[in-house]
Amino acid sequence: MSSCSSDKSQSSSACNTPLTPAQQQAAAVGAEQDWAAAKAFYDNLVSTKRPRPPKPQNATTVAVSSRALFDMVKDRKIYEEEGVETYVKYQEENENVPLKPGPAFYFVKALEQVNARLRELYPNDEELFDIVLMTNNHAQVGVRLINSINHYGLSIERFCMTGGESPIGYLTAYLTNLYLSADSEKVQEAIEAGIASATMFTANKDIPYCDKQLRVAFDGDAVLFSDESEQIVKEHGLDRFFEHEQMNENKPLAQGPLKGFLEDLGKLQKKFYAKDERLDCPIRTYLVTARSAASSGARVLKTLRSWGLEIDEALFLAGAPKGPILVKIRPHIFFDDQMFHIEGAQQLGTIAAHVPYGIGQKYNKSKPKDDTVKK
Repeated sequence: MSSCSSDKSQSSSACNTPLTPAQQQAAAVGAEQDWAAAKAFYDNLVSTKRPRPPKPQNATTVAVSSRALFDMVKDRKIYEEEGVETYVKYQEENENVPLKPGPAFYFVKALEQVNARLRELYPNDEELFDIVLMTNNHAQVGVRLINSINHYGLSIERFCMTGGESPIGYLTAYLTNLYLSADSEKVQEAIEAGIASATMFTANKDIPYCDKQLRVAFDGDAVLFSDESEQIVKEHGLDRFFEHEQMNENKPLAQGPLKGFLEDLGKLQKKFYAKDERLDCPIRTYLVTARSAASSGARVLKTLRSWGLEIDEALFLAGAPKGPILVKIRPHIFFDDQMFHIEGAQQLGTIAAHVPYGIGQKYNKSKPKDDTVKK
């Protein structure tokens, strides 16, 4: 074994050694001192118009990949066909050319609009959204990403650029509440690590989005809730499913991967309600489910109640297509675990995010065309 390999092995072993309580306390104190220094830096920039980033422990952190935030299909093609050196050179030569918006762009803009409203009502509060750019791009590409972010007036101060390595290991360190990427493999890796994640897909047509209200639509089973009921449908059919749901109506469903994000949204909504802003709340949530209301809807609503969560609108479609309903809602993002619902949403202009969780993944045989581009 070479000395380099030996050093790497020893380093890896050292990294896996648990910290003692004293070391953990020292690390916590150091992190607090670092944050205090960063806060002082921003506070001293009197002339800046940029809002100070919230403290990560208090924020709802949304990590987005560069290809989710921006349209980088052409860029990715250069990388795949001509290699990393040509790709980096292309980015450097075009660093003053803003990238076009990607599938997560308007969702991020809506998050920042909510932040602006929260800062008006709670000037010193740090319970805000914090956007992190989480990408495996090389640092040399960072200048174009920064210039593009500044071009659109986005408030994204925290970056993680891993130079070709997977950024998934950093999600926990960045206290990520939601991870959005254009790479289905990385999203699957994040889901398996217990992090709320979804693969972003661009809509096939443009529709106008509300610029004063964040609208988030969720599927129910295998998204907000576990896939236990979906397993009954897939393995035993609808009749057995209806019977099962009625028998278990008063038993809350287990939580799914996006339950925590709905909880985060609800927490921020309550801050507006506390200021008598319920009718003008800039966050609105939707449940868009294929369930039937009369035969299987009660368990869903009782589960949300047992969690202490509200949903602004609940739409039970009894198996009807979701696309036309989503056109009416015009959400900034729609989360679903079934690819045929993702495709239906795409075709009618909705930005859809696939959550690769639960038994339904065994039946997801088709993928939208833009999923062939990996990052």
